[in-house]
This record gives sequence, C-alpha cells and structure tokens, in this order.
Amino acid sequence: MARISMPAFRRRHLRLLTEIRGNTSRLLTAMIGGLLMAGTSVSMAYFIKPVIDDVFVRRDVSTLRIMPFVVVGIFFLRGLGYFSQEYFLQSVGASIVRNLRNLLYDRITDLPVSFFQGERTGALMSRVTWDVNLVKEMVSRAVTSIIRDFFTVLGLIGVIFYRDWKLALYAVVILPVAYYPIVFFGKRIRRVATGCQEAVGEITSFLQETFLGNKIVKAFGMEPYEKKRFHEKTESLFRLEVGAAAARSATSPIMEFLAGAGIALVIWYGGRQVITGASTAGDFFSFMAAVLMLYDPVKKISYLNNALGEGLAAADRIFDIVEREPDIVEKKDAQVLPRSPHTVRMTGVGFSYEPGQDVLKDINLTVPPGSVVALVGASGGGKSTLVNLIPRFFDVTAGSVSIDGQDIRDLSIASLRDNIAIVTQEPILFADSVAANIAYGKHEASREEIEAAARSAFAFDFVSAFPKGFDAQVGELGTRLSGGERQRLCIARALIKDAPILILDEATSSLDTESERVVQKALENLMEGRTSFVIAHRLSTIRRADHILVVVNGRIVESGTHEELLQKNGEYAKLYTLQFAEKD
Repeated sequence: MARISMPAFRRRHLRLLTEIRGNTSRLLTAMIGGLLMAGTSVSMAYFIKPVIDDVFVRRDVSTLRIMPFVVVGIFFLRGLGYFSQEYFLQSVGASIVRNLRNLLYDRITDLPVSFFQGERTGALMSRVTWDVNLVKEMVSRAVTSIIRDFFTVLGLIGVIFYRDWKLALYAVVILPVAYYPIVFFGKRIRRVATGCQEAVGEITSFLQETFLGNKIVKAFGMEPYEKKRFHEKTESLFRLEVGAAAARSATSPIMEFLAGAGIALVIWYGGRQVITGASTAGDFFSFMAAVLMLYDPVKKISYLNNALGEGLAAADRIFDIVEREPDIVEKKDAQVLPRSPHTVRMTGVGFSYEPGQDVLKDINLTVPPGSVVALVGASGGGKSTLVNLIPRFFDVTAGSVSIDGQDIRDLSIASLRDNIAIVTQEPILFADSVAANIAYGKHEASREEIEAAARSAFAFDFVSAFPKGFDAQVGELGTRLSGGERQRLCIARALIKDAPILILDEATSSLDTESERVVQKALENLMEGRTSFVIAHRLSTIRRADHILVVVNGRIVESGTHEELLQKNGEYAKLYTLQFAEKD
C-alpha cells in the first residue's frame, strides 16, 4: 500500500469524526452509561473498606443494614450503564457502517469506466463489506475504552492514592513501562491488517470469477487447478492472520506480567503496613481490590491500540476509493442537451489508455440525424473505444467529439447519456423481474409501455410463456434465459428509453443464426429514426447502413456504402470476401 501523507491521514480521521458526530445524542447516552459503569467500578473498590473494617472487624450493625442496599444500588446502576453503553454504541456503529457503505458505493458508482478496468470486483466488494465492519469495531472499542475504561482507571487511581499514596506509587510505577510494547505491537498490527484486508479482497475476487465461470472450470476439468489456487490464497491469508494474532496475543502477557509485578509490590509493602499497624485490613483490601480492578481496564485500553491499527488500515482502504479523483469531470456551467435528433461529429480525435500508446488516431467523421453508421474491422482496431467516447465513458486525448456543434465536455453528463441508448455484445441483465429489466432506464414506465417495447423487440411471446409473465425473475445476470432472449430484453430496454442516439456494440455476434435473425429484426425496429452507431462482426448485418467505416489500427482507412466499398476492392472487400469464403 502506498504511504499516506500526514495531511491526508489527518483529513481522513476528521471525516471519520464527522461520521461519529452525526450520532451525538446516542453517543452522549452511551457516554453516560460508560460513566455509570466507571463510577460503579470505583464504588465497589471504595466500599470494601467499610465492609471489612466496620462489619467484620468492628461488627457495626448499622453499617451491615445499609451495605446490602448500597450493593444492590451499585449493581442496578451498573446494569443500567452497561445496557445504555452497549445498545447505543451498537446503534452508533451500525449508523457509521450504513453511512460509510453508502458513501463508498455512491463513489464507486460515480467513478468512470476506466476505474473498473483497473480494479477487481471482489476487491471492491471486500471494501464495502469487511473493511467497513473493521471501522465499526474500531469506533465501538475506541468509544468504550475512552469513556468506560479511561474514567475507570482515573477513578481507581484516585481510590488507591486516597487510601495510601506511598503504596499507590508502587502500584502505578509499572504502567509507563507498558507503553512501549503496546505502541510497537500496534504498528505491526496495522501493517499486517492491511495485508489481511488485501488478501480478503483477492479471495473475494477469485470466488466471484470461479463461481461465475463454473461451467468453463468443469468443461476443461480444471477443478484441481482452481482448488490449488484457492488453497494458496487462503494459506497466504492464514499466515497474515497468524502474524496479526501473534502481535495481538503478545500484548496481553506483557500486561499480565507487569500487573503481576505491581501486585507483588503491593502485597509486600501493604502486608508490612498491616502487620506493623500502620494501616487497617480494610484499607489494604480496598487498596488491593482497586489495584486488581485497575489492571483490567488498562489492559483493555492496550487492546484499543490493536483495534485502532486494524480500523485505521481499513479506513485508509475505504478513503483510497472515496477520495479517488474521477477522470471524467463535468464543468460547473455544463449545458443540458435536449432530447431531439442530433448530429454527431468527431474532429481530429485521438485517444490512448496509456501515454504514448495511441488506440485512435486522427478520427474525423460526421453523422447526420437519423443515419446509420457501421464500424467494421479486425478485433482490437479501436471500434469499441471510438463509440465509447460518445457517452464520455472516456475522454479524448486529442481533438473533440461534438453533438449539434457543442463539445460533449461542455454538456452535463446526465443529459448527454440520457440521449444515448446502448446494446452491447454481452447482454447484461439484473437479478430482478423481466418488467424491471425492460424499464431499467425508465422506472415510471407503465405496463403497457413495457409490453409495447417487448413486442417491438420480439420478446413478448417468450416472456408471456413464463408462468409469471413479465413478473418472472431472470436470475443473476439473466442466467435463466438464453443468449437470444437476454439480448432481446436488452433491446426492449433500449427501446423504452427512446434515446435519439443509439450504439450497438456487436449486439448479434454471440448469437446463433436463428436467434440472430430475430434479434436483427428487433434491432431494425430500434434503429428506426435514430442516429445509430453499429459495430458489426458479421458484415451481412450492415449492408443497409448509410455509411460504413473501416477501422484498422485506430484509423479510418476506408468509408462509403456497402457497394462503394466493394468496388474499391480494399480492406472492406478483403473482409467481406474472407467472411463469405469461410461461410462456404
């Protein structure tokens, strides 16, 4: 993990404090509960002296009558304090988890396509789930230690100094020594915690890939290979967790040893004081109880350092995403693009994912309203990248893309994308009903509009055959449907959006011949009256395009109609001849 500058480190902690301050009333109630628990702990140590000296030594009946009520009152207040602290702290923790998850998901959703190309999905999921919970644990433990344990320590130190200040010096002289190992192990835990969180992200990504690709794993007989890979990842996580456990576990023995040393001194010195008559048995046992009770909250405060290490490492991973600056930035005075037929123009467009590695070079084209432009060429030539510039999934690195004479970088991203509908090669559906998937871009659509879109996409008949019709669930990524059925639902989704610009990115390339014929009819309905960009692998599907562009190595090397390009006997003619030779 990259080192974080001190200003960024402090800024992130201030953001966490802001989240905590948003729960002030519940936090105050939890603080009152913690103070009650601290007060009752101190009271128990304090009242041991009158119980021993007045009841058991002097046999004072009046004190005996009062003390049971005092003890019951102390434990009642302790129980009330415990409930207030735990309930309201858990409430605060749950609120922080909710807010951080929402903040993280909102940020991830707003980041551009380039971000998702550089991140693994499982790693992002682990930040939204596991890392956020570690922050919750940190906050809960921190508040508990600061409120209950800190004030308990202060109160008990007050008791032991009140009882015998000389003896108290023997008891607390050990505490400063414990500071150094606690800090040392805390730093180690934070380093290991970061590794653990990254390893969990790796495992989550691996699980997602192998579960979604289980058919390929089984078809190629790769189960032993994938099991071995998974075992290697869990072994790596195991080693990190063992390292973290060793660092955590080392803190407790150190504190136990130091506590034992302090208690040994108390027994030696305090016992001499009682034997010589310098203090009473009640003083000694009250003092001893306070010392024994003192080391437990001190030990818990030492554990706080461990929780802080893990929580701060998780917070850094969360804010690495939250503070990520997007590549696609909208201008403050961005113009709204109205819904109407549009002319799309590219002027001297160049693009590269990495500096010095041009994917597109000097692209110039003008697409009038309602016309169909097809892009053809070998895979990797830059066709998909070219159409991805129109909705600003990426920004050009040279030249400009304009709609009706306006540079798209001067338009609001929401209005720009509202004017564009996309159907991709991979039909993406969500685990919801058929109707919800069709109306994904228009939630207010009526059932009549949904059914009309399904009819135009030639999807109405197979949807109606489902037992629940349009309310049927499509499964994760639409796995309950065939490829052709999924694609027709995606076309219906684009139809109901009714956007004036349409992008078809090899929408039929993965279909069989029969499915392709039906989907092609649906696409013809979809393209009618729209400015359409069609990327096609099968040249037979784009014969009727108004203009065909041949893209090779990021450049437009030929353009024209189907007949014109065949007559040129250039790149297009080669592609066309090769396809039909393969077909024969």
